[in-house]
Amino acid sequence: MPTRTKNAAIARPYRLSARFVETVQQPGRYGDGRGSGGLSLRVKRTASGHLSKSWGQRITVEGRPRNLGLGTWPHVSLAEARQKCVLNLVARQRGELVTGRRRTLPTFAEAVDKVIAVHRVGWKDGSRSERDWRVTMRDYAMPRFGARPVNRIQTSDVMAVLLPIWNEKRETARRVRRRISAVMRWAVAQGYREDNPAGDAIGAALPKNEIRPQHYQALPYTEVAGAVAMVRGSQAHPATVLAFEFLVLTACRSGEVRGARWEEIDLDAQEWRIPPERMKTNREHRVPLSSRALEVLREARPLADGSGLVFPATRGRPVSQVAIPRTLRGLKIGAVPHGFRSSFRDWAAERTEVPREVCELALAHVNRDRVEAAYRRSDLFERRRALMEQWSAFLAEPGV
Repeated sequence: MPTRTKNAAIARPYRLSARFVETVQQPGRYGDGRGSGGLSLRVKRTASGHLSKSWGQRITVEGRPRNLGLGTWPHVSLAEARQKCVLNLVARQRGELVTGRRRTLPTFAEAVDKVIAVHRVGWKDGSRSERDWRVTMRDYAMPRFGARPVNRIQTSDVMAVLLPIWNEKRETARRVRRRISAVMRWAVAQGYREDNPAGDAIGAALPKNEIRPQHYQALPYTEVAGAVAMVRGSQAHPATVLAFEFLVLTACRSGEVRGARWEEIDLDAQEWRIPPERMKTNREHRVPLSSRALEVLREARPLADGSGLVFPATRGRPVSQVAIPRTLRGLKIGAVPHGFRSSFRDWAAERTEVPREVCELALAHVNRDRVEAAYRRSDLFERRRALMEQWSAFLAEPGV
């Protein structure tokens, strides 16, 4: 083997060999040659006079040169030291090597917390988004790979989570897949892995048979007035009764009605402005108030408790999410709160000549046609006012 001589005391090899490492006695630092990734053997004499041989690696991390310890000889052989060097170079390339130490990759459970924190700023206050995320991950993904580092989760693991629920709980399975995919995309962006195991490949592998979507339970529009009368005659809390009728009259979502505040309502202008943060669309929605809706608001005035809520329950809190559905179930009314929006939409389509776009705006639906949405700047408020007055009058008709 060719050698080069730095001084007369010792011949240094161009590249270390197991024999040289074992026999070298001269203190100093011996490099492993070009292409070694910065590996060197350091030989020094201890205070007791013994020789100590240890491995080191000179490597640049985050723009700064670092000396990494790789262990001592003979506990770590030359071959093992070279392997550690290569692993550190790969870890640096992936962003896993930070300030001279290998970064501990987050587990899937830890990554879920990180992703939720990223999305939390865009979720509405009081929304169920975070709770729904955590429940679906807890029930389906965590038992399989929650404690596993994100780079060790395979497509087969995601398949094992989704297949048992894909046919029976298709929509739940899709949510689980979307949320696992979001976590995996975060891991890719952070450099923890190079692929998304919940991505396109798994989409091609899952069964294609479609399950008929389950629609919200709704009443025929001819039965809505009777349902309102039954709730008004029930023993439910007054705030629940009035919130339900207001929900029906305005065709708004349950959360929008339950969270309604007096500061949002202009009785003189006969309108209710729901701020963007309380809307599903994240846009302000103006609701025209019919004559009966205004009467409901006047009936709600005595319920005021200083909280600012139009329909306060106990201790300054809004009517709970389960109060209206529980009342409907107790009265054996076969519908859920959201279903009354469908009843309104069916009535508008079958019993009025109102254009489709007016009806859709009344429901605060987003126009999916970007071109049409770009040109339509008006919210057709006065036309919607006439529509909601018709709806109110229809519900008041005898025999309906």
